[in-house]
Amino acid sequence: MSALCIYVEGVGLWSPQLADFGALQSLLGGAMPVPPPGRPAAATLPPNERRRAPESVLLAIEVAGQAVAMSGRDAATLACVFASSHGDQPITDYMCATLAQAPAELSPIRFHNSVHNAPVGYWTIATGCHAPSTAVAAQHASFGAGLLEAASQVLAEQRAVLLVCIDTAGSGPLGEVTGCHEPFGCALVLAPEHSGATLARLDLQLTPACPDSPLEEPLAGWRGGNPSAASLPLMAMLAGVRRRCQLAAAATLGLQIDMEKVA
Repeated sequence: MSALCIYVEGVGLWSPQLADFGALQSLLGGAMPVPPPGRPAAATLPPNERRRAPESVLLAIEVAGQAVAMSGRDAATLACVFASSHGDQPITDYMCATLAQAPAELSPIRFHNSVHNAPVGYWTIATGCHAPSTAVAAQHASFGAGLLEAASQVLAEQRAVLLVCIDTAGSGPLGEVTGCHEPFGCALVLAPEHSGATLARLDLQLTPACPDSPLEEPLAGWRGGNPSAASLPLMAMLAGVRRRCQLAAAATLGLQIDMEKVA
């Protein structure tokens, strides 16, 4: 199969250590960035929605807003792919505990926010977006699967696509199973052609399953604490550290990604 060629126009990133993509660039350049506030700002959401929204939604909206702002595109026109390995783990833990102990006390709002596509629903409503939206889950390969889905849409539809991948920290027995220790989110705006906003060209080649590209500390530790941080080899590549990386896209499928920087 020939490589899938797509162009990156915007990057978003948030974790307890990194406020945005610029912070990652500073870290890889040898500086220690200032950690962000405890909660993602998610300024795209109206204030009332922001106060009520769970962390998973705030995280997704924050990184999506960063990437779209960097690209200069209109969020209302962007198709989007939102990926997550586990969805909102604290809400899932609450739902399971409440159903087991006092099912009549289940919160309708929390039930509404428990569905896997809740973040993309908040995003499209807040931005007035009527373009197609997709929610993807592929366990620890969710970022790679989401990237493959977004790239396929970019090329098949010849349109720009927003990719968002987030996971929150685990909670209760679920957290013990998933081993997800801290929140992490990232986003990319991908396009089919070079433009004035292009940051880099990516060539994606499907391969048999392979281990993700190695990372040095502290990135390796952060990747181990959240499945969405599997994106860090690509994020580091976009920051200029390398020109090739490998990511899992499924249990039996990998992605080899080669990058060409655009001045």
